Amino acid sequence: MRRARITYMGAFHHAMNRGHDGLPIFKNKKEKNAFLDLVKKNSEKCKISILAFCIMDNHYHLVVQNTSGRMSDFFKRTNGEFGTIYRKEHGGRGYVFQDRFRSTLIQKEQYLLKAFAYVLNNPVEAGLVTDFIEYEWSSAKLYFGEIGDNIIDNSFIRESFKSLQVFKSFINENRIKSLPLVKTKMGPIFGNRNFIDKAIEKYDRRKAEDNNLSGKRENDIYFESIEKILYEFEKKFKLDPYKLDTTTLKGKRLRGELLINLKDLSGLTYKEIYQLDFFSDVKFNSLGRMYKDAKKRKSEI
Repeated sequence: MRRARITYMGAFHHAMNRGHDGLPIFKNKKEKNAFLDLVKKNSEKCKISILAFCIMDNHYHLVVQNTSGRMSDFFKRTNGEFGTIYRKEHGGRGYVFQDRFRSTLIQKEQYLLKAFAYVLNNPVEAGLVTDFIEYEWSSAKLYFGEIGDNIIDNSFIRESFKSLQVFKSFINENRIKSLPLVKTKMGPIFGNRNFIDKAIEKYDRRKAEDNNLSGKRENDIYFESIEKILYEFEKKFKLDPYKLDTTTLKGKRLRGELLINLKDLSGLTYKEIYQLDFFSDVKFNSLGRMYKDAKKRKSEI
């Protein structure tokens, strides 16, 4: 059983995910841009604040603030949608990412600043650039520009440093190969002992409150990623979902099964499902009827 992630409204996190088996999944400019477009779109949709990012060929790093309580939803959508884009482009089977995502709870102030340094120096440690500011696929250049990219919230960095030069000096002087994390029962934490104790106390209190609820709140329900839904569909029916022949009765019924899974297991709205290629030839107003018909057929089996 998956352990609940330690987070709460307003919490800061370093999060990362890697290509399955460490394989490159952001191979070119097009794929890196596609991923960043998803980060921007889903951060706005889920109201999650992006403080820093760094996209490497086989993994990504993000520093985020859980400003809405929907951090898991943000990563589920972003990872799943990129997996769909990647598989459509390259084909193949199985997962694109090796896991959901890994996240570390971070204390603010100096701990959060060191997390910035770790993320932005990733290309330097990998030998891709000699100065972090030179790397094209990170947020390094977006904090002090006159016209900042609205993919990130640059307020914390602007409040912490007086100028770009002071910021650059701090990042360059704080190169670390890994964050010194403390392992706890709720996952890794980067902070002092007092912060860790309070986080554990908050986690235990929330867990007790959740156990007393008669039902789960909507944001507490865990939905599967789109990528996993498609993978399980392909495994069950021995058929690539991108090759569904919807001119046949069998193909239409299989697409109905896929619609049920996307709505019930992945938590997508009809508007989001309508944007997927599988339903490009379906009128938006028909999705509700298609879903009900597919559910009815399934209940009769």
